Amino acid sequence: MDLFWEYFSVLAPSIGVGLIFWFAMRSLFRGDAGERSARARAEEQEAQLWAASRRREDIEDS
Repeated sequence: MDLFWEYFSVLAPSIGVGLIFWFAMRSLFRGDAGERSARARAEEQEAQLWAASRRREDIEDS
């Protein structure tokens, strides 16, 4: 059993740092995906508003 604790004490810091890195990168990628999604929705709304204003201009010009 002493051998297990020796290996554990050697590997635990590396595993801990690896997990912290994994959580940090996961958070960054999820945040980026959310930001891209929000930006796409905003651009779609902007495009719809632009199209609606163009239609109004075309109707007024007719």
